[in-house]
Amino acid sequence: MPLQERVYSVLIVSASERFNTALVPLFPAARYHPIRCVSSVSAAGRLFAERAFDLVIINAPLPDDSGVRFAIDICGSSEAAVLLLARAELHAEVYEKVSPHGVLTLPRPSSRSALLSAIDWMASIRERLRKKQEKTLSMEEKMEEIRLVNRAKWLLIGELRMAEPEAHRYIEKQAMDRCVSKRLVAEEIIRTYS
Repeated sequence: MPLQERVYSVLIVSASERFNTALVPLFPAARYHPIRCVSSVSAAGRLFAERAFDLVIINAPLPDDSGVRFAIDICGSSEAAVLLLARAELHAEVYEKVSPHGVLTLPRPSSRSALLSAIDWMASIRERLRKKQEKTLSMEEKMEEIRLVNRAKWLLIGELRMAEPEAHRYIEKQAMDRCVSKRLVAEEIIRTYS
């Protein structure tokens, strides 16, 4: 799916109503939905526990925390792209703490064009993370198939007294002859002989 057609969920963590009012219009509804605003790290944590977000923007500091630890935790525990806005005089120090964890930063105040660029960067980062997640899931599925095929081979070896290469060829041939996956053949063998 092209990047322009993807829809991203957004969490804005900011205690400044003025900031939220200025930021929300930068997210066109056709491309960003839902957009949730909360005013504290604790409220953001509760909301993030309920559902995942694609993009998280933190306007630091917050009433209950600086937001630094939350930004690092979100980057480490999810596939969300995170942007942390810090006061200009603290930006360099905040950047040093969070950048090794993949958190984007901007000094505050930032221009509208800088925020728009950052939002585009976040969408790009989210896509890269989405592809990595899909690749990981694909590898896990392949490993599960290998485990099932091996289990089925050992059942054929034990129950039908086949040699290991013979059991392997049997599963592959059944899959090819029936135009099904080796996983399906293995699952059927496991059901039959377990």
